[in-house]
Amino acid sequence: MKLLKIAIFVVASTLLISCGGQKSTTASNNKIEPVKFHINLNDRSNDTFKVKVTAPELTSENNIYQFASTAPGTYTVMNIGRFVKTFEAFDDKGNPIETNKVSVNQYEFAQPEKVALINYEISETFDTEVKELPIYPMCGTSIEENHALINAHAVLGYFKGKQATPMNIKIDYPENWLAGTALSLNSDNSYSANTFDHAVDSPILLGELTTASMEVSGTKVDILTYSEKGMITSEMVLESMKDMIISADKFLGGLPVDRYTFLFHFETNGKPINGAWEHSYSSEYTNQEKPWNEIEQNMKDMASHEFFHIVTPLNIHSEIIQEFNFIQPVPSRHLWLYEGTTEWAAHMMQFKAGQKSMDDYLKMLRRKVYISEQYYKSEFSLLDLSLKSFTKEGHEKYGDIYMGGALVAGLLDIRLLELSNGEKGLSDVINQLAKIYGPNKAFDDATFFQYFTDFTYPEIGDFLNSYVKEKNALPYKEYYQKVGISFNAEDMTFILDENASEKQLALRSAWAKQLD
Repeated sequence: MKLLKIAIFVVASTLLISCGGQKSTTASNNKIEPVKFHINLNDRSNDTFKVKVTAPELTSENNIYQFASTAPGTYTVMNIGRFVKTFEAFDDKGNPIETNKVSVNQYEFAQPEKVALINYEISETFDTEVKELPIYPMCGTSIEENHALINAHAVLGYFKGKQATPMNIKIDYPENWLAGTALSLNSDNSYSANTFDHAVDSPILLGELTTASMEVSGTKVDILTYSEKGMITSEMVLESMKDMIISADKFLGGLPVDRYTFLFHFETNGKPINGAWEHSYSSEYTNQEKPWNEIEQNMKDMASHEFFHIVTPLNIHSEIIQEFNFIQPVPSRHLWLYEGTTEWAAHMMQFKAGQKSMDDYLKMLRRKVYISEQYYKSEFSLLDLSLKSFTKEGHEKYGDIYMGGALVAGLLDIRLLELSNGEKGLSDVINQLAKIYGPNKAFDDATFFQYFTDFTYPEIGDFLNSYVKEKNALPYKEYYQKVGISFNAEDMTFILDENASEKQLALRSAWAKQLD
């Protein structure tokens, strides 16, 4: 996730509108005075969040209160400061402190040393019309009579120089509401976030929700669902998702988190685009509400993608993800890894677990080839797409990261299996890298292509140059023949070759090896 808005092909394909996320900072620092936030959801008037901020001790270096211009995994400029309706600062005696709006996302204090309290109102994004730079629902906010959705970057901000300061978030809400988030709950019913990044990495869904949970290999998985008309419950979702979650555990050789939270938001009014945003310990979905049997498979594919993000970017990410710049968007070179590989894994994982048949998997490949080559017709390489993701031209083609990016990952998997005589595919490499890096160690964004090559085979450097760095025609026919699958370029179909050689069948066996 990443995240993109596409109105065409969403229903026809399993296109993920995603994804996002970033590595959350998990190391706590209880010695640092936290920034305290108080959100009053008992007052939901005017479609605004009423926020009080109790400031820690500030200096002249903390003279700016910053709202986000972007957020990890969105690959778009949002300028959340546009939604701020009122903004006031006071000293510890209640006297007003002069503030000036110096940019769309920044408020400057004339006397930061005296700031003790900030009050502001900020509009929800779902029901606020904007003329440009629309906010995707899955990374936006909603506040209604029976629920609220909070993505921290769209409600909260941070003081200049305090992005890494701990936060305490207290939310007042009706007694009959439930709250779901990956954040830790304190004894006073407030939430703790180690940094602003951690808060942004942990959406909060509140309201009249249903809940369900399961445990797999020591990992607690919670599902919380808001369904406007009550068509969908968390028990329905869990029943559909549990095999996928178990398959992910096997595919990854164990889940790298001790708990994970799925947050589902279903409405019938048509505003939420079908999409999702991944995070380190949770994922959040905004979708049109329909009978569950009509959207079940698409939701499973989407959740498989988001769930796999517990590997990338949680355990494999560059410094650009780890030290995210909320002020100025900075693109990473490696969306092929974060999104392309994740989208490939979402389908391959279900295929290897027997949840998708060979025929279903090959039809999925055809669908992605068709959309990539007939709809996007992108002249950008995957590297170009990454580096141009914040631009208008790049954003228009961004959806190809889920099509062409996943197709490239599938070819890379076959090439790795070929070079290793069936011993090591892409999932093996990803799992090994996750153990080398982990949540608190970043790779170097500029040199990771070479590192990936050195970690695997010299020939992989040629592959990355041709199909990630450069825009060359993808060798579907050549590569899938290696596993005894024929590709017809005219109708873009993939068909099992009944006359495959022993060598092809041996590699196919490794490629399609079922999870134990």
